[in-house]
Amino acid sequence: MPLALAEFNSAEAAEIRPALAACLAVPRWVDAVLSGRPYPDFAALRAAAENATPLRRDEIQAAIAAHPRIGERPGNAGTAAEWSRSEQSGVDNADEFAAANAEYEARFGHVFLVCADGRSGAELLANLRARLANDPQSELDVAGAELAKIAQLRLTKAVTV
Repeated sequence: MPLALAEFNSAEAAEIRPALAACLAVPRWVDAVLSGRPYPDFAALRAAAENATPLRRDEIQAAIAAHPRIGERPGNAGTAAEWSRSEQSGVDNADEFAAANAEYEARFGHVFLVCADGRSGAELLANLRARLANDPQSELDVAGAELAKIAQLRLTKAVTV
């Protein structure tokens, strides 16, 4: 359930931490967003979240582990799982994604990560295939930028104005 900005600003950090971790499972990012409270408006909150990126490569790798594969529906319950299901609702070519995901994971050693909200399955699959040409370090940086986009999207779901 989303919090109003006033509630977000006044709640105990322990109450807010799980919602922020559902946006982005990076403790440093969560701490940075929490430490900026109170925010005068939602734009200031978004700016603080953006200023806490880019993510370090070790943070990217840890955060990727909290995401399901594109084209698969997360089986667990919880806020992040619900958001993933919603964000990936346009993916309708699961068999093609399964094969492409396997190729991607064999190349890079982690799941393909992209901000999927509002994008078609065909568009996401084309993005995955194009990113297979990246070298592993560049791809990790691309995945980190995608994590930041996902965090911003989820922040708008976690906190309302």
